[in-house]
Amino acid sequence: MTTTAVPDSAPVPAARFGDLLVAEWIKLRSLRSTYWALGAGALAVIAFNANAARVDAADHPRFDDRTRSQMARLALRDAFTDGSAMILVLAVASIGAITIVGEYSTGLVRTTFAAVPDRRALMAAKAALLTAVMTVYGALVAGASFASTQAILATRDAGVALTHPGAARVVCASALLAPVCALAGMALGALIRHSATTMVAATAVLLLIPSFITDRYAWTAAVKHAQPINAWNRLADISYAHDPFTLVPRHQATAQGAWITFAAWAAVAAVVAIVAVDRRDV
Repeated sequence: MTTTAVPDSAPVPAARFGDLLVAEWIKLRSLRSTYWALGAGALAVIAFNANAARVDAADHPRFDDRTRSQMARLALRDAFTDGSAMILVLAVASIGAITIVGEYSTGLVRTTFAAVPDRRALMAAKAALLTAVMTVYGALVAGASFASTQAILATRDAGVALTHPGAARVVCASALLAPVCALAGMALGALIRHSATTMVAATAVLLLIPSFITDRYAWTAAVKHAQPINAWNRLADISYAHDPFTLVPRHQATAQGAWITFAAWAAVAAVVAIVAVDRRDV
């Protein structure tokens, strides 16, 4: 009696980082909620800003000389208003949260970790993909918003070009607000792991709490300036501390500090998400 030797199966190679990126991309684009959230958020932001530009264009003939001298500032504020920034923050933070909370709520996370035991690499790929997608999304929304609002204001010869001093900074800051807040949403989702609670926490952390912090004292001003929405507001205000209609802040923020705030929030949020998933049980 003879036996047939069965060759040892070749070891399955570990998933490469590129493979993880592809897998995360498939999961992200397979969710209908992703398209609805991105589409609705983009339309709401652009419509909100276009309406602000429409109102200023309609009121332009009634503006006095002092107000008309500030039309460049008004045009850039119409390009991305405070209200539209809040809408964008909520939309992208929700998407960032659902990329991780959705897997926990459906149980898919167990299958994912069984296939890829290296949780840190997996979460790093998730964070990298989310950053790339949200950066492109933010650039498209900010660019479309700028183009539409300036086209409306151009009917009154009040629009500005992208080459106008400060215009590119407004567009870039508005575009980068998306990946920063999306990563913050993902970090909160990794910590909380519950959809509704994560959405409430994201709203509180990214929008409500920053609005209650004052700049009366140096330390409170530093905390206030270190919030993403306030950093965006500093970058989007080209006449900061030089606006004749507002008081000069006692403790002023800097544009450099605002860029650092963006980078710090993105980096810390990514690290928090990676560490939280790696060290906690499913």
